[in-house]
Order: sequence, then structure tokens, then C-alpha cells
Amino acid sequence: MGIDLRHLRCFIAVAEELHFRRAAERLGIAQPALSRTVQNLERELGVTLFDRSNRVIEITKAGRTFLTGCHGVLNGFEKTIEDTRRIHLGKVGSLRIGYTDMAIAGVLPGLLRDFQDRQPDIDLELRHAVTSDQLHHLDDGELDFGFVTGAIDRVGYAYQPVQSEGFVCVVHNGHPFAKRQSVRLEELARENLVHGSSTDWEYFFSYLIPLCRKAGFEPQFVQEGRNTTAILGLVACGVGITLLTDFVCKTVPPGLVVVPLANLKERLDTVALWKTDTDTDTDARRLFIDFLNEQLEPDASAIAHTEAVVG
Repeated sequence: MGIDLRHLRCFIAVAEELHFRRAAERLGIAQPALSRTVQNLERELGVTLFDRSNRVIEITKAGRTFLTGCHGVLNGFEKTIEDTRRIHLGKVGSLRIGYTDMAIAGVLPGLLRDFQDRQPDIDLELRHAVTSDQLHHLDDGELDFGFVTGAIDRVGYAYQPVQSEGFVCVVHNGHPFAKRQSVRLEELARENLVHGSSTDWEYFFSYLIPLCRKAGFEPQFVQEGRNTTAILGLVACGVGITLLTDFVCKTVPPGLVVVPLANLKERLDTVALWKTDTDTDTDARRLFIDFLNEQLEPDASAIAHTEAVVG
């Protein structure tokens, strides 16, 4: 019989839905046809991909391994199609680049503008995503580069520091801190704090919370915003104050005041991250890596890391 992309797409739909009817609706095919396709795939592989012994189907350990590989195959195939079409139109290639709020508020726009001036035949597809999501997308081959928060050290990856930011306090203009030239971190101990969600902003939290504890207090978070715009909006409403980085707060909405932290020297890095063991290396990737290493300050960390993972 042989295995083709149709089998992979059917398997992925069932694996993600864990329900044959919903998977069939998602694919726009009849449920019996989907069931036969998955059964034929299992027969061809000689393994059981789904446990059907209960009313709710479950993916097996072998199925999970196969799912990871299927995503890589389909992503690589789709990117090959896109690149082929771009080459036909005279384009050199394309790059999928992830970025965080902090990255896009800092040096990234100018960096990408300079790269486009040099390489106008390379298309850039920019995708906003928090650090944790970018790491997943890089692992799955859905991103070529990520601009993420924190010095991420991962096996099979290289990274290059992009920018280093200090922390600042943001308050509404009626808050007592608004009239101050600066505040000390420990003065925030009794303040209600607004911040990003602990899941989406986990890498930011991994830096911020230890700093607060070092200053002698546990931060009192009262409400979460999904992104920087929402966080600043909540501060403007008087819900609380927030701690962010100085690049993000270069321009804040009317009614808000940025107050420096007098005693905090620690800084938060944004780094460019990319896989070194990819099977889909392209001219566009190599050109962008060379550009990053040329434009950004050389650093010993801008090499492949193949030892223990940190963090």
C-alpha cells in the first residue's frame, strides 16, 4: 500500500481530536473512510497507534512518537512548496521568525529592516508568540528563528544576545510613586501588582520573582493581562502597578508614568535562537545567521550548545 501524506494528515487529525467523528468533520471526509485510512496506516507500520479499548480513544506511546515525526514531515513539505513557489517568482527564500513583546519593542524592527535592505529577495514572516510557545514551534520546525526572553540554553540550538533591558515600575498618574524620581524594589512589597499570566510569561516570572524575594517580599499579583497592552491598560484603570522592562515602556499610554528602580542592577536579555541540527538548512537561514553574527556584538554564547540543558 505505502504511506502518503493523506495517511499522515488523517492520523494527525485523530491524534489531536482523539475523536474519529470530530476528526472526520475537520478533514471533510466520512468517518468510515477515516477509520479505514488509520487502520491501513497501522497495518502498514505494524504498530498500534491508538488504544480503542475504552469509550474514549487514547494515543499510544508509539503513536506519540509518530505524531512528532508527522508534524516535522508535513511542516517540511509545506515549507518546500512555499520556497519552490517563491523561487519561481524570483525570491531567494523565506524565514519564519517569532518575537515577543519585548523583542518587537526593542532593536528587532531596525535589525529586520536592515536585513531586508540587504536581502530584499527573502520574505520574512513574523509571528508573535510568548517564549514557551516559540520554543515549541522551533522544536516542531514551525519557526526558523525565535527572539525570546532570557538566555535560553538548549541542546541542538545556538543563540545570539540581541538586547539587555533593565526593569522599571509603571503606575497610573494618580499613584504616589508617580511624583517620585525613583523607587526601591522593596517599596513594592505592599503594592498590588498586575502582570502577564504565569504560563505565558513564565520566563519573565523566572527572573522577576527571585528578584522580589531577594528584596525581602513575595509579590502580590492581583490580576493578569495576556500581553503588554492589556497589562498597561489594567494599570491605567487603577487595578495595580506593574514591573516591566525599559524597552517595552519607551512609549506608554497617556495617564501612565514610568518610574525607574533605584537599586536594581539586574537586567533581562532577549536572544535570537535557532536550531543547529536542522535537516532543512537553506540559503536564507545561513544568510540570516551570518547577518546576526555580524550585526550583534560577538559573544561566546553565539555557538551551538551540546551539553546539559540549563533551566
